[in-house]
Amino acid sequence: MASLHKQPGKPNWFCAYITADGIRHFRSTQTPVKKEAQQICTAWAKAALYGGKLTPEKAREIIAAGVADILAAAGETLPSATIRDWCKRWLECKALENEPRTHERYEISVRRFLEFLADKADRDLTALRADDVIRFRDDTVKRLSVSSTNMDLKVIRALLYAAQKQDLLEKNVAVNVGRLKQRGENKRRAFSLAEVKKVLEQCDKVGGEWRGLVLTAVYSGQRLGDIAHLTWQQVDLARREISFVTQKTGRRLCMSLAKPLIEYFTGLPSADDPKAYVFPKAAAAADKHTGTISTRFYEEILAPAGVVPVRPRMHQGTGKGRDAKRQASELSFHSFRHTLTTWLKSAGASNALAQMIVGHDSEVVSRGYTHLSAADTTESVNKLPDVTK
Repeated sequence: MASLHKQPGKPNWFCAYITADGIRHFRSTQTPVKKEAQQICTAWAKAALYGGKLTPEKAREIIAAGVADILAAAGETLPSATIRDWCKRWLECKALENEPRTHERYEISVRRFLEFLADKADRDLTALRADDVIRFRDDTVKRLSVSSTNMDLKVIRALLYAAQKQDLLEKNVAVNVGRLKQRGENKRRAFSLAEVKKVLEQCDKVGGEWRGLVLTAVYSGQRLGDIAHLTWQQVDLARREISFVTQKTGRRLCMSLAKPLIEYFTGLPSADDPKAYVFPKAAAAADKHTGTISTRFYEEILAPAGVVPVRPRMHQGTGKGRDAKRQASELSFHSFRHTLTTWLKSAGASNALAQMIVGHDSEVVSRGYTHLSAADTTESVNKLPDVTK
């Protein structure tokens, strides 16, 4: 039985309680407020009853309950949320900030995490441990690729970081959970110059917008969705510049146009509406799903060009489901970003310039470098190989 006591000349209340081994303890609660002291004393007494059977998780529950009681005595409440509730709130917020495709990817990662946690997903966020995240990571990689697993981990880190900022967590338990290294998997790589020329030859055979999409990717390094939604007001042939505001990061970019790209854009019919898409068919397809264009690029361009194996990209009809581990290809439309980065470095471009053009975030590179202008890119862009010759 716990009890409160006062000592002469000392303002703070003292708590007397007995532990499971029968020993009586006498400790200061470090507060002169009797209601607060009573809640602290009660928490100590509850913890003492467990003795050597007190687990870290149970101790945290007792402490959290005690803190909540103290705040209640002061007319305040302790912010709280279950893991499932916070995931829902975080996704709702992200729906307002991100593109639908990005938000869909977040939803998939969160769904996997909640399914793994099972009943624990309905417990308070403070019950989540680093071990839960580690076990989720290790369980996921048994079914999915390393890159997909690391993406899930990245999403969970962001989700918990947001909870920490809202004072729902004292610390982000996922922050020190390491990413997995890619071993025995195909990694994205850059196209060689010969492969790019083979791709362009196949684009000419197929016709349509493929050649323009590829050239823009080669000489701008932008993502497929941003290229598909390129408008004529973003292309300034007089000043030989092209500009983007990336859908994924919101980053604004203005860079010099390479000669092959100038020649291509000059040969296209002029548009009366500056807001008209340069690649209208690709824009319409991207509005539905960018992955559709990427799949078609593999099947219609890459495989027939002989730079990748002729095989299905997706697990269709295998019975493995959407969450099954997929055999990724070394080359895809996204590989043009690797290609431009490689060529820029070979042309002597600085890390800051290459980062600015391709749009990769890095803590190593100062934010002060992100204000480089199109003129700063001219020298490096002019050194890039001409894939049309």
